[in-house]
Amino acid sequence: MTQIAPLLTGFALSFGLIVAIGAQNAFVLRQGLRREHVGILVTFCALTDLLLIAAGVAGLGAVLGQAPRLVTSLSLGGAVFLGWYGISALRRALHAEQLVAENGGETLSRLGALARVAGFTLLNPHVYLDTVLLVGSVGAAQPSGAHLPFVLGAGLASGIWFVTLGYGARLLAPLFARPLAWRVLDLLVGATMLLLSAGLLRRVLVAVM
Repeated sequence: MTQIAPLLTGFALSFGLIVAIGAQNAFVLRQGLRREHVGILVTFCALTDLLLIAAGVAGLGAVLGQAPRLVTSLSLGGAVFLGWYGISALRRALHAEQLVAENGGETLSRLGALARVAGFTLLNPHVYLDTVLLVGSVGAAQPSGAHLPFVLGAGLASGIWFVTLGYGARLLAPLFARPLAWRVLDLLVGATMLLLSAGLLRRVLVAVM
């Protein structure tokens, strides 16, 4: 198996999960518009995702290697969740929202901005569901030797997204103020999640037959 396939799988899965309207993304976009502490915020968000994903893959990988039935169960659970997420994204595309990022408001110190983004990131239970459990379980279920490229692909997606969001905020904000932009994005995310779900279901069927 080539190293490109797991890298692309990790990239697609991570990118599909991270690109959504939420407190963390809205805050990074806001700071990008204000050009305040963008570098440290982008670095924190990207590294946090990478570390959580790596921890999920490494911790589950040791267990899954000795429990093929658990691999099948996790793959099935991941397929169901990805299918639900994909359908949810497609439903959101029918009711596109508008992301409003204020250019005004209080000026934050570097420590204050970092503390705030840490709260948005680490106090959000969905970050652990997405990175440690979902992405981690999918990564751990990859064939031997594919774990590292999967983690690198997932981390690369996170890094690209936050760099684009933070430093490209002045270009992205007018675009994503339009509901049509979120509709197209949700359509792409939904299609990606459903394709990944189908891939996991196929792996489950092969394992049980």
